[in-house]
Amino acid sequence: MLTRQGLLKTKSQAVRKGVWYEALSRAERAIVDLTIKCVENVRSPTLAKTITRILGKITQTLGKCFIDKAQEIGNDLAKRLSIAAEKWGNQTAQKWKHDKSFIEFLGVTALNT
Repeated sequence: MLTRQGLLKTKSQAVRKGVWYEALSRAERAIVDLTIKCVENVRSPTLAKTITRILGKITQTLGKCFIDKAQEIGNDLAKRLSIAAEKWGNQTAQKWKHDKSFIEFLGVTALNT
């Protein structure tokens, strides 16, 4: 069930991450804001469908931002680790800077610490 508290939590997270204005149109932001102000629990099927679609856009954009940041950070870390390992004599280390799984692993690890 969609509640005021759930919408407030999602909105504050989207604003904090800079997704609120990027992912949503002015009308969509107004719908969420008015729902927060006027409704404790969303009971209307039409409003619930609209709010769910808007929340889906926020969630999708939040997820995409995280992966993009992880890849950016991981790419830099993979390059630096690859160079260091090559200097130490590891001949397979040159492949590390092109390994997508390794890059994402490093990025996610860095973002979670």
